[in-house]
Order: sequence, then structure tokens, then C-alpha cells
Amino acid sequence: MAYASQFVLDRWLEVFTPDAEYSAFGTAYTLERFPALLAAAPRGQFLGNMPVVELDGDRASGVQHCVFIDQRTHAMRLAWYRDEYVRTADGWRIRRRATTFMRKHGGFDSGRPHDPLAESAEGARTG
Repeated sequence: MAYASQFVLDRWLEVFTPDAEYSAFGTAYTLERFPALLAAAPRGQFLGNMPVVELDGDRASGVQHCVFIDQRTHAMRLAWYRDEYVRTADGWRIRRRATTFMRKHGGFDSGRPHDPLAESAEGARTG
């Protein structure tokens, strides 16, 4: 989370496998799209607890709660990550991460369906 909050992209990418997939907002993103996704994200601070991990040989699954605090507004987003890990020659890495957001009305979802990358590209064309 520190790498994402500080936008240290190369270190952030190291925690994922080369074939990793991150899903939020109704869209799944491959590792190749992570740099653009991070660039399109609002600036702020990610705070998270230690993940609860269940090991199964060279695979594992885990859940990690997190809070994102927007740098400009200090608005908070509450969520959790559901992760799948694999043991690689370089150590444990995240193979799949899915985000679930906790809403004020009591519901849970994977985010408002949109594609931040498409919106960012559209804004560049029209702005």
C-alpha cells in the first residue's frame, strides 16, 4: 500500500505476478494496464490492516481491509481486498486482487461501473 500511496510504480508492480489481474469498478485490469490505472487514480493515502491469509501449499488466499483517504478532500473510501497469492522463485506474489467497497447505505459492491483509464483518455482528448 505504501508503494501505491507514494506512486512508486516499479516497487508496486513487484508485489504482483506477471499475469496478475486486479478488478474493481466492474473491470479487470492486467499488469500491463496497472501503470495507467495508478496514474488515473486520485492522490491520497491507503491505510490497511495485515491480511488474514490461508495457506494451501504454494498458493494462498487472503482478505485485507483498507481505507483510502483522498488527499484533496480527505473523503474516505472503505473497502477490502480479496487476494489470491502464489509462491514464486522471488517469494510470495499477488496473482489476483478484487476490491469490494463498503457503502454508507450498508451495501457492498465492486465499485461504480466505469473505466478510469477510458475516462482519463477521454478527458485528455476533450480537455
